[in-house]
Amino acid sequence: MKPLTAGVTRANEGIDAISWNILGQTYVPKMLSEHSFSWHATFPPGTFVPPHIHPTQDEFIYMLEGRLDLVLDGQESHALPGDLIKLPRNVPHGLFNKSDAPVKCLFWVAPTGRLYDLFWAIHSMKEQNPAEVVALSARYEIDFLPPPPDGA
Repeated sequence: MKPLTAGVTRANEGIDAISWNILGQTYVPKMLSEHSFSWHATFPPGTFVPPHIHPTQDEFIYMLEGRLDLVLDGQESHALPGDLIKLPRNVPHGLFNKSDAPVKCLFWVAPTGRLYDLFWAIHSMKEQNPAEVVALSARYEIDFLPPPPDGA
């Protein structure tokens, strides 16, 4: 991994013009170093990231546009533009765009761990079916939680 260099990543640009499709969302990596990784995310209406845990990273989301509903350690909440969502390592969380408008936000994790590589692996899948994404993610230090039992 390259060391962090000084400079500005412009609003409509990312690292090496990369744009990933992750579970129907668009992720554009903005900064990558050994210690931190950030990306701009666009969640179209109805898209979500199922509940999961980062055992080796703290994650943060700065809201730019829209409303993001979340489940954080079993509690439901939401975030609006200007809000900062703090997701400590080992705390289960899921993210949902239940609105009819896109959500735009800036994510970052510290340390980087294997998340950048996981996003490449998911983006490169022929079809992102849930069981395969869950199995793949576990190999990259992200643990998806089982769905709740019916009626829960």
